[in-house]
Amino acid sequence: MSFRRRTRSAQTPATPPPPVPAGPAPILIIDALGRKCPIPIILLAERIREVPIGEIVAVKADDVAARTDVPAWCRMKSQDFVREEILPRGWAFHIRRTY
Repeated sequence: MSFRRRTRSAQTPATPPPPVPAGPAPILIIDALGRKCPIPIILLAERIREVPIGEIVAVKADDVAARTDVPAWCRMKSQDFVREEILPRGWAFHIRRTY
C-alpha cells in the first residue's frame, strides 16, 4: 500500500462574497458617529417624522449606550426596531416608522 502526502496548493484564499443587506434599505440615515448619549436618540426623535409611515430610518452610532437606548426608545414610542447592523465603526440601527 502506498501513501501519498497531501500538500496544499498555492491558491489564494477565496474572498468572501459581499454581505447581502437584510431587509429594506433605509430612506434616511442619521449619522451620530462620534456623538455621545443621548444625542443619537435626540436626533432620531427629531428626524423620524421626515420618513413616511412604514419606511425605514437608520441611525449610525458608535456610543455603546445606543445599543440599548435605540431599542428602548422604539418600545417606548411604539416604533418598530428592525435590526442592528455591525459597521466597521459602530452600528447602524434600523427603525420602521409606525405612525
